[in-house]
Amino acid sequence: MTTEASLLDRRASGLLLHVTSLPGPHGCGDLGPSAHAFADFLRTSGQRWWQTLPLGPPGAGDSPYSSPSSFAGSRLFISLDRLVDEALLEPAETEAPPALGKGRVDFAAARAFRTERLRRAFARFEARGDAAGAEFVEFNARHADWLEDWALFAALKDAHRGEPWWLWEPEVRARRDEALSAARGRLEGELRFQRFLQFQFERQWQALRAHCHRGGVLLMGDIPIFVARDSADVWAHQELFHLDAEGNPTAVAGVPPDYFSATGQLWGNPLYRWDVLEERGYDWWIARLRHTFERFDSVRLDHFIGFSRYWAVPGGHSTAERGRWRRGPGAAFFQAVFARLGRLPMVAEDLGSLTPQVEALRDRFAIPGMRVLQFCFGTDPGAEPLRPHNFGRRLVVYTGTHDNDTTRGWFSEMVGGGEGRQAEREVVQRYLATDGHDIHWQMMRMAWMSVANIAIAPVQDLLGLGAEHRMNRPGTPAGNWSWRLEPGRLDLGVAQGLRDLTAAYGRLAPPAEG
Repeated sequence: MTTEASLLDRRASGLLLHVTSLPGPHGCGDLGPSAHAFADFLRTSGQRWWQTLPLGPPGAGDSPYSSPSSFAGSRLFISLDRLVDEALLEPAETEAPPALGKGRVDFAAARAFRTERLRRAFARFEARGDAAGAEFVEFNARHADWLEDWALFAALKDAHRGEPWWLWEPEVRARRDEALSAARGRLEGELRFQRFLQFQFERQWQALRAHCHRGGVLLMGDIPIFVARDSADVWAHQELFHLDAEGNPTAVAGVPPDYFSATGQLWGNPLYRWDVLEERGYDWWIARLRHTFERFDSVRLDHFIGFSRYWAVPGGHSTAERGRWRRGPGAAFFQAVFARLGRLPMVAEDLGSLTPQVEALRDRFAIPGMRVLQFCFGTDPGAEPLRPHNFGRRLVVYTGTHDNDTTRGWFSEMVGGGEGRQAEREVVQRYLATDGHDIHWQMMRMAWMSVANIAIAPVQDLLGLGAEHRMNRPGTPAGNWSWRLEPGRLDLGVAQGLRDLTAAYGRLAPPAEG
């Protein structure tokens, strides 16, 4: 890894756009020409950072935050155009129905179309002997610590028609050696296919990363603190989670009851056995971070609060009401990580009700926190410290995140809201000196103007898009994560306007390599 913590100390800016949101003809964005074109747009507009959501295969509700793997890349991101370049596909084979290239992502249709072509590419890969080539063999050996478990999990998942791993045969569920050996023999061809997918994903991602770096663009990723129950991570490392002998969680993650929810939020992720991880030197987490930093230059730690304390709900409960706070791994975790991997450039997603202990943990290791401008203009007394004039430098400021409405949608809701929202709107208009017609641009200006070292906006805010373009509505199980950027929207005029804003507030990226 070549990362350095000081990357986040340099005044800069960037855009948030997930790979699925890129334009393209094959159902969703991928690592092909549109990704390289977006990197070029960032370079032209003077941006330093491209932030994405997690890159793993999407899980329940097509969410990248409930992925069945913390290590694998999504097959949806493998560019079919790049496989044509490698003579693994014929150009005619990548011609897709026009509907796949328009509108929102249809994950099922995109997955079906792409998987069929990927299997053709794999057959040619094996037929011409590439599977025995040095590059593929070396890739398999270098990533064997997670790749073999993922390949077997994915193959078994398909063989069981998508059933979760705790419903598999008891011997496979419990990972008995004889049962796993038999499964590997029975599914040998599918295991090779799964390795091929990860090989292609990694080659294409690293090619994109190199292209970004040549243009002076850095990549920021995202690590959810918890992992999905139905994942290779939990199945392969059951001893690291609070599970019973049948694989049922005895304690799950959530959020206690609060102003927003009388019963709290029941996330359902199995909780870590932090005592076991500590005894092992946090080896699984260190491997996860090492792997992630081989792909990214910086990483956002989602739900940073959970490293200080987390809400544990007994398994089997239908709400989060009867949980209790448990102490997280705290400073010992970060000391172990930094001792093994160096001072990694991480960002703490420290939104929510912070305690002095959370702030102390974040500040002890000089990890930048976050501010989201949409949360900075409340009318209650506690909102005043969040105003931009009270920002510090060690921050990443966002107009909004993937979980927020677009800025235009957020402001429109205030205009039509009740008395409380009207008061909030008045605060926003007075603070930004705007009537709201260009609210997205004024919010970006405020973020870029602030003293925070890093300023980031979703592409939807750059383009001034409304609520129908938001990425995610937390608490709604369907219809999320499918927004796509229309081809041609990021033209030279948009690039120049963003570059002018960036130059005005001293955030221009340094000259590119060439």
